[in-house]
Amino acid sequence: MPNQTNALAAAASAYLRSAMHQPVQWREWGEEAFAAARREDKPVLLDIGAVWCHWCHVMDRESYENAETAHLINQMFVAVKVDRDERPDVDVRYQAAVQAMNGQGGWPLTAFLTPEGQPFYGGTYFPPEDSFGRPGFRRVLRSVAQAYRQKPREVLGSAASVMRVIAAGSVSGHTGAVDPAIVTHLLSAAKAEFDAEHGGFGGVPKFPHPAVIDLLIDHYLRTGDDGAREVFTVTLQRMARGGICDQLGGGFHRYSTDERWVVPHFEKMSYDNAQLLNNYVHAWQATGEPAFAEAAHGIIRWMDSWLSDREHGGFYASQDADVSPDDDGGYFTWTMDEARAALDEPELEVAALHYGFDESGEMPLSSGRNVLFQRAEVEEIARRLSVAAETAAERLGSAKRKLYDARCRRPAPFVDRTLYTGWNALCVSAYLQAARALSLEPERVFALRSLNRILAEGWSAAGGLKHTISSCAGQGPARQSPAVLDEYAFLITACLDGYEATADSAYFSVARSIADTMIWRFADSEGGGFFDTDIYAGEKLGALAARRKPFQDLPTPAGNSAAAVALLRLHAYTGQAYYREVARKTLEVFAGVVRPFGIFVASYGIAVLLFSQPHTQVVVLGDDALAERLYRAAADHFSLTQSELRFTGHELASWPLPAALAETLPNLQEMTKGKSTALVCSGGTCHAPLDDPAMLARLLRSTPAEQSLPDVSAA
Repeated sequence: MPNQTNALAAAASAYLRSAMHQPVQWREWGEEAFAAARREDKPVLLDIGAVWCHWCHVMDRESYENAETAHLINQMFVAVKVDRDERPDVDVRYQAAVQAMNGQGGWPLTAFLTPEGQPFYGGTYFPPEDSFGRPGFRRVLRSVAQAYRQKPREVLGSAASVMRVIAAGSVSGHTGAVDPAIVTHLLSAAKAEFDAEHGGFGGVPKFPHPAVIDLLIDHYLRTGDDGAREVFTVTLQRMARGGICDQLGGGFHRYSTDERWVVPHFEKMSYDNAQLLNNYVHAWQATGEPAFAEAAHGIIRWMDSWLSDREHGGFYASQDADVSPDDDGGYFTWTMDEARAALDEPELEVAALHYGFDESGEMPLSSGRNVLFQRAEVEEIARRLSVAAETAAERLGSAKRKLYDARCRRPAPFVDRTLYTGWNALCVSAYLQAARALSLEPERVFALRSLNRILAEGWSAAGGLKHTISSCAGQGPARQSPAVLDEYAFLITACLDGYEATADSAYFSVARSIADTMIWRFADSEGGGFFDTDIYAGEKLGALAARRKPFQDLPTPAGNSAAAVALLRLHAYTGQAYYREVARKTLEVFAGVVRPFGIFVASYGIAVLLFSQPHTQVVVLGDDALAERLYRAAADHFSLTQSELRFTGHELASWPLPAALAETLPNLQEMTKGKSTALVCSGGTCHAPLDDPAMLARLLRSTPAEQSLPDVSAA
């Protein structure tokens, strides 16, 4: 009956609630489900997916909404459904398990577990009947249930073996000294995998690699390496012109299915767009190319419109790829007839050349649907149509507005309005960096409002950090899942960014409090590094019993690298050796195993850079036009090891300043007698005060200590 519901009706997750009318007797992850499996002596069917996942919805419709398949599942299994966004700790372990069993992971993840939660068989998407070279799901269900009943010894042996693989994801201790040359190695790996024709790295599918891009930009500004510049500029240009970029609404889809960045998977994630916003802002700072600033503005425009709680602050999680399982990117793509209906003839003529409209389209499963990507520039279009460039630009702008307006009248893919703490922290940091570099005061205000909400609703010194502060329905989640390591690290960084944006000591204080809690709850005091789950309060159910130290960027920065970065930034302000020592031990845990991972551990390279290079603090004193110009000179320069603070005067009396500045600034304020001044301190040494923005800019671009990494221009 359509009105009947299963146990997922009480879930907070949008993905879980979407399955509450399925005939499968789903349960949420928890002890109750595994107790039922033990009581009934049944294996567990574990489905892990996400609300934005197209093939998850396809498998739901084909199998889990099918009465015959549901009967088999209910008869032979205890069924557990997990939202990977809600439970990343569960997902990462069973992904490792399925990859160990068949070499492939992804979503939907379909795993079969013992009643103790140990995986013994699994895969990803299974069609209902044998096809695509994959066994049919009903055949799989029968075979797995039969093996569980008739071959218990083999099942338990397989489960024990897979559990050992999951546990092997944790590096146990010191593997080497921190080596600054690893940054050179990672940059060389990026150059070796660079696709010089289309941009990006490696083959298909093609994902953005934000940490690699930032490392390349930073290296270019330190060394002038034109090879590094080519890699990041070509990559970012091709992405911004490609179908992976939403040419009408702004923002980026999750990844490209082809090497040219044309046909994406259409889901749009907050964490991807936050990291890419950083990349485009930093590339604009490094090169001054307007296209990079335009792409950054496009990301902000989309996030403001679709992923922001404008009233209360906060960033929503994601936008789905499709409206239904039958919809192959229909919201974002266009037939020629749809374009003709939206545009007049001159507009269509220009848009067809710019976006590559034709009758065949690019979508492999939907003939005639066009993905919008920039095939020709305005100057070329004007030349081909024999019109003025201004006329072509005007028609293209009008066409773009009309197409977007027409698209907004279509049924839109679902937006998951869940507020995840870690992803919000990434968005806050990205908005604050963009606001500083691009002089965007509304974005600065919204980022700070969002940060305040995260701290008010998601953090307490006594209770620690929440993973979720609001469910998809805008209400508190029915059951709170634990925050994991990277969320602590991301929020520390966001608080430090908030401090740098405001000079408000409250943000700095809470950053230290969160860092101390992170060390207490997640650090391996014996082996070094951090576990991904809370040592004291984390669940131990099923594969969660396996300890893991996250090291690979997937696709957000790995928890250990992010923690090291946060602690090194704290050390730069406090001078407390304790934070640097914890960071050092964390980096040493992985030092001997970095090289084979290449660009997939680029955030580790960023942490090593911060560890091995002096931190540069630029402090601007004053509240007049000169102070603003000095601050702009500093903010225009990007470096991973640079921070900027601006004091108008009164903050100095109320805040114990960072160690390198505590004695200098009060004296400087007295010496300058109110005149606006900039002070640059690096490696514990402060340069003479400056009141010339041009001289400040030259100093920041020529500090020898910031150009000491080995040159990889010949790599």
